[in-house]
Amino acid sequence: MIEPARIVWRRIAIYVGLVFLFSTPFYAIVLGLGKLGAGRGMYVMGLMWCPTLAALVTCRLTGKPVAELGWSWGRTRYQLLSVAIPLAYTAVAYVFAWVTGLAGFYNRGFVDRLQADFGWGGVPVPLVLLGFLVFQGTFGVIRSSANALGEEIGWRGFLVPELAKVTSFTGVGLVSGVIWVLYHVPILVFGDYNAGTPWWFGLTCFTVLVMGGSFLFAWMRLRSGSLWTGVLLHASHNLFIQGVFTPLSYDAGKTAYVIDEFGVALAAVVAVVAVVCWRWGVTRSFAQSPLRSP
Repeated sequence: MIEPARIVWRRIAIYVGLVFLFSTPFYAIVLGLGKLGAGRGMYVMGLMWCPTLAALVTCRLTGKPVAELGWSWGRTRYQLLSVAIPLAYTAVAYVFAWVTGLAGFYNRGFVDRLQADFGWGGVPVPLVLLGFLVFQGTFGVIRSSANALGEEIGWRGFLVPELAKVTSFTGVGLVSGVIWVLYHVPILVFGDYNAGTPWWFGLTCFTVLVMGGSFLFAWMRLRSGSLWTGVLLHASHNLFIQGVFTPLSYDAGKTAYVIDEFGVALAAVVAVVAVVCWRWGVTRSFAQSPLRSP
């Protein structure tokens, strides 16, 4: 049975309102304390689980079955791609920054800490980096998924499938992307969620990155029928940027303007990925999605 569009939009509006309602106390605490790391990161983790809480409450209020949020694993190839794609686009952006000298490679202090922490003293640096990448791409992704799950049950488990019922693939990417950006704005503009550039520059690059990523995330969700693609994309994205490539880089003068989620390199590469996903989405993926109403 196809639901009337007004009912779906009403459900979406309730959901978005609840996301920001539940997030407000965590915004206030984090901004009041002045740093994302306050409370050993527990406040931020609470913030990241607000989209899920909002999704579950919305389901309860509107009668939407929680079972429809995309819990099935789906085809494993989609999950493997969800880990590999962020690694690939992050590598392209950072290798460009290193080769051009816009960022330095490699941070000797970071590598020294890796050798000490893993007990790899005396091991050649290339093997240290390879071993660390393997650990991060397996166990690290699993650990990172705990935080990512909190957002993705809401964004891709609930929001994307609901939008897919009432708008085009372009609309799904744009609307979910705008909401995703707005969710981050308070801690980016008023907090310390940035890389040391002016807030307007960081916000611009971050907006391009997230808007582009929303098309990738939506495409994977609609093609696979599984919210786990979103979880692994999100976990992999955060992990490889924040835990691998940024720490491996050192400041070459204007590096903060180039790398990380607030620099131009990653935003540009993800924008290209978004265009590819958009073309696939509007031609094939959306019409063939198991979530699309007939």
